[in-house]
Amino acid sequence: MKKISVEMPHHDVFARLKRSDIDGVGVFAIRAIPKGTYIFPGDDEDVVWIPKHRLAGLSAEERKLYDDFCIIRGELYGCPRSFNKLTPPWYLNESTAPNVATDRNFRFFAKRRIKKGEELTVDYDTYSDRPENDR
Repeated sequence: MKKISVEMPHHDVFARLKRSDIDGVGVFAIRAIPKGTYIFPGDDEDVVWIPKHRLAGLSAEERKLYDDFCIIRGELYGCPRSFNKLTPPWYLNESTAPNVATDRNFRFFAKRRIKKGEELTVDYDTYSDRPENDR
């Protein structure tokens, strides 16, 4: 059998999902993350933008997926191609003193050095509007 050199699945992984005291599930550093580090390399699936009017008629539970996990910009909801493909960045909890920020392409980076075990948080207001039920 021919040996193929492949990166291990944990290569470039800085965080994992765990139970959070902030809100159910959160994202936690599995090692120290230097300031400026892009935290989720390789998680580059395009965001799909869904017009708000297409959400009319959804069940309450289906609609909650959009309010809980999408980036909201005016009348558009930015979502993963399928909610079955939610990756750790979609689970970042909110803080008024976040340790993570996003660039204009919605790539998340460390605002400061993040310690191993620390929960990664972001300020939603810096890149998303609030769902109507939160306004």
